[in-house]
Amino acid sequence: MKKILFTVLLASATLAASAQKANLKTVAAAKPAIDATGSWTVETSHSGLNFAVSHLVISEATGNFKSIEGTVESKTPDFQGASINFTADVNTVNTENEMRDKHLKSDDFFNAEKYPKMTFKSTSFKKISGNKYLLTGELTIRDVTKKVSFEVKYGGIVVDPYKNTKAGFKLTGKISRKAYGLKWSATTEAGGAVVGDEVAITANIELQKKA
Repeated sequence: MKKILFTVLLASATLAASAQKANLKTVAAAKPAIDATGSWTVETSHSGLNFAVSHLVISEATGNFKSIEGTVESKTPDFQGASINFTADVNTVNTENEMRDKHLKSDDFFNAEKYPKMTFKSTSFKKISGNKYLLTGELTIRDVTKKVSFEVKYGGIVVDPYKNTKAGFKLTGKISRKAYGLKWSATTEAGGAVVGDEVAITANIELQKKA
């Protein structure tokens, strides 16, 4: 009986020691979250500002701006309350159609010669839940500035193979082009707009932390 009891106690002690050792290994392997506090810039080769607008009511025309710049200043570990600034070069608007791009740069739309930059300056960046944020700020197109909000999905922070610290975001939102003076309009025979007023904006942003 004593031998059986001793065997049970020895086995229990061995299992407890193994569990404790495994737990220590798990704790040691767990890496702390990377702190977002600091200055960041848009990594342009892995970022994009895209748009889509209805065409002839039945479909969508899409495009992007090939040149964008931006900075982010974060005073918190998770970007909460960060100060965000973006600029897009209007002359780089691209819809894969040279004639249409020329029209977009004209006074019917952006008037790129007079207003070569489209800018955004944040007024708040709030965490809603989990990795979802709400970005609010002032968007300036031509000579018109209006308050806009974008839903943001935060992808996290990693260190790339070259020891650069990167953060990823996806922004989505909608604006009225006519509210910004992009006023050109025409109608189809059925009375529908050739180009819609509502513009869907999607931005995939990769940031790089300054050393």
